[in-house]
Amino acid sequence: MTPGSETGGLDFGSVGTVALILYAVVLIAVAEIARRARRDASPADHFLAGRDLGAFVLFLTLYATAYSGNSLLGYPGRAYQSGFAFIMATGFMMSIVVVFHALVPKLRPAARRGGYITPGDWIRDRFEGQPGARALRLSVGALMSVALLNFLLAQLKAMGLVTSHITGGAIPFWVGVVGLAALILFYETRGGMRAVAWTDAAQGVLMVLGLAALLGWILDEAGGLAGITESVAAVRPAAVAVPAAHTNVNWFSTIVLLGLASVVYPQAIQRIYAARDARALRRSLALMSFMPLATTLIVTLIGIAAIGQVDSLAGVRSDEVMPEMLVRWGQAGTLESLLAVLVFLAALAAIMSTADSCLLSLGSLLARDLLGGASAAERTTRWGKQAAAVFLLAMIPLALFEEITLWRLIELKLELLVQCVPAFLLALHWPRLRARGTLLGLWVGLAWGVGFTLAGVPQIEGVHVGVIGLGLNGAVAVGASILETRGGALARA
Repeated sequence: MTPGSETGGLDFGSVGTVALILYAVVLIAVAEIARRARRDASPADHFLAGRDLGAFVLFLTLYATAYSGNSLLGYPGRAYQSGFAFIMATGFMMSIVVVFHALVPKLRPAARRGGYITPGDWIRDRFEGQPGARALRLSVGALMSVALLNFLLAQLKAMGLVTSHITGGAIPFWVGVVGLAALILFYETRGGMRAVAWTDAAQGVLMVLGLAALLGWILDEAGGLAGITESVAAVRPAAVAVPAAHTNVNWFSTIVLLGLASVVYPQAIQRIYAARDARALRRSLALMSFMPLATTLIVTLIGIAAIGQVDSLAGVRSDEVMPEMLVRWGQAGTLESLLAVLVFLAALAAIMSTADSCLLSLGSLLARDLLGGASAAERTTRWGKQAAAVFLLAMIPLALFEEITLWRLIELKLELLVQCVPAFLLALHWPRLRARGTLLGLWVGLAWGVGFTLAGVPQIEGVHVGVIGLGLNGAVAVGASILETRGGALARA
């Protein structure tokens, strides 16, 4: 059967198309409500929702942003390729929550005192008056902007894939990319962070319920976890084998890469700034601790189950594993068709929630950190909207190129962002860190990671080149800071 064939009296593609149209209408309505709720046109109101996000909405917007097209399409595809070895993906996501606890307690009080809008405001405040401070802020802002463009590209690709499948091919891949990009630009420009956070809240609930329903169907279809294991072993015995030492090293490397780099996502940092108070932030992070089990574990099992259920997915790309499983579920009957459409919408909602967050953060970084806009100027808000629109339009043609996988986009983005970690975690916990040393370390780590990536060497003995680059980065930053401090002390003496 094709994705759009009739099952149990329902045309799956037609139902998906109608659901998609209704979903778009709801987003437009939310954008208008959010626009009317704004207090003013200041950057703090537009980019941070007036710093008034409560615990529940903050948790759901963090959740919907963290679990994106990368997670819902890239992770199942990677699990399909790797088998049970990829079950450690749950540990990858748990590491993010752990590292957040090293960042939030010190960064949030500083953000409240300094009225921060963007990550660059922390760099400006922390290294004020030091040689190299401005170059460091610009370098971090530029690096984060490039990572956000990568992130945005991944979401655009994922939107096209999901839209094509949810409508049974009635809406082609390229139309999904262009149409939904225009929708995101509309409601993000109209409603800012409020529109993003409010839509994230509904999207997060939808995603949890949808994935739970899909997991229930897969377990029932395969005869439980034992049945999944047996079917996978019959098709691909290597997928259930004990991981080799190289795989274990790569697990550790990915935990370090994902755990450290994810906490310096600009959109994650800005949600720390947007929290109503410390209590709301603590509660939202406590709830986030459970989400790897509710999301990452489920999508990983879906990818593993696909090995035995979809006959080796002949002719299907790894990023299409999740949509293919949903289409097959929808062909089982009327109820299953409706539930499959629900999960498709949940996946699309998660993807769009991440895309709109990227776009919002990108606009603020470009306007404030790179162009130097004032923190209270309406002009800065306008610059941010215009810059985000320009870069979104520039990303669309790249999103139409389907050869690069979502998992590789995840790795590339993280290997860039992880070089910003010393400027935040190390700077928060070690007062002697200097701007010039931090800048030098950043460029050394970046040169190492980018150099090996361009040479076609993404890993060395299972360790990501970005993680090795981070080690060099930190060593250079600490060593140069110590030398500068001692040199200054000698000069004063």
